[in-house]
Amino acid sequence: MNDMTVLSTEAVVQQRDAFVGRLLQDAAGAFSIFAMYIGDRLGLYRGLTEAGSSTAGELAARTKTHERYVREWLEQQAVTGILEVEDESQPAEARRFRLPPGHVEPLIQCDSLNYLAPLGQLIAGAVHPLPKLVAAYRDGGGVPYSAYGVDLREGESAINYSMYMSQLAQEWLPVMPDVHTRLLADPPARIADIGCGYGWSSIGMARGYPNARVDGFDLDAPSIEQAQANARRNGVAERVRFQAHDAGDPELAGRYDLVTAFECVHDMSDPVGALSTMRRLAGEHGAVFVADERVGATFTAKGDEVERMMYGFSILHCLPVGMADAPAVGTGTVMRADTLRRYATSAGFRGVEVLPIDNFFFRFYRLNL
Repeated sequence: MNDMTVLSTEAVVQQRDAFVGRLLQDAAGAFSIFAMYIGDRLGLYRGLTEAGSSTAGELAARTKTHERYVREWLEQQAVTGILEVEDESQPAEARRFRLPPGHVEPLIQCDSLNYLAPLGQLIAGAVHPLPKLVAAYRDGGGVPYSAYGVDLREGESAINYSMYMSQLAQEWLPVMPDVHTRLLADPPARIADIGCGYGWSSIGMARGYPNARVDGFDLDAPSIEQAQANARRNGVAERVRFQAHDAGDPELAGRYDLVTAFECVHDMSDPVGALSTMRRLAGEHGAVFVADERVGATFTAKGDEVERMMYGFSILHCLPVGMADAPAVGTGTVMRADTLRRYATSAGFRGVEVLPIDNFFFRFYRLNL
């Protein structure tokens, strides 16, 4: 027997109307995200900030864009509450728009922990291969990381940049005092950074620990190429080396004082194999540090905002990427702590310690050898 509550006709109508309202609100939010993508990629927010306020013509001239498109974008941004208009009764060509002071940091300041403009690019990348995603849902296959293109790479890199550069060596790793001390000491410590992407985690550790030598590993060649350029621009290329291949080379076993994996274990088709590799790299005396999504201990349909976002990324990106190589366990973005513990135990670790680091998106683990 179905134990679901039987609703009256009036209650069903109320439920329907509330759901319709929610869907319309979600659709408006989706349009706002892609409008933010346009504003970020074309420098429209920055152009507004530099000028204080602008008409469509002034902003178009400043950003080398088309006035008619910019005018429509400005009006859309004002209607959604992202921009303010000084006098809406003015003719369209004369209206002046500005970015409210409280909106500058999230949209402009790339070194701020509150910088969220890259979400537009990240989500645009996540939906880029939609036809391939639909096919994967039908046949059970996966979608390779390369299919998501440059928007996903750049968006992911930009959204994590400030955390890696301002918190990784300053707040996260010092929670493990023995590791922190070793990374500061001589002879120079060696770090292996698995799934390094554009390299900001590797660069952040190298800048925070001036004696350390960092090897960043990632299978995505375009990401490694960009990581190498980032290391050169940040003056750490002599101590940070990036490699576009698997870190499972037997010759690397036991060479590292610290092995890290930031927000990537859940993307792996074979997480147990990857964790086993990390254990071998650390040998008998190294440490293994994993950062992954801060989701609930168990599934509940009343998940919080973090869980809602993580499931969104999972259905569009992380699960399909993790299913691209067979055999695949199909972890998905929502990798709960007990799941990681199970993987770590299967990989030969004695246990998993959840570290006392407060972060809105990430949970941090030390895997005990």
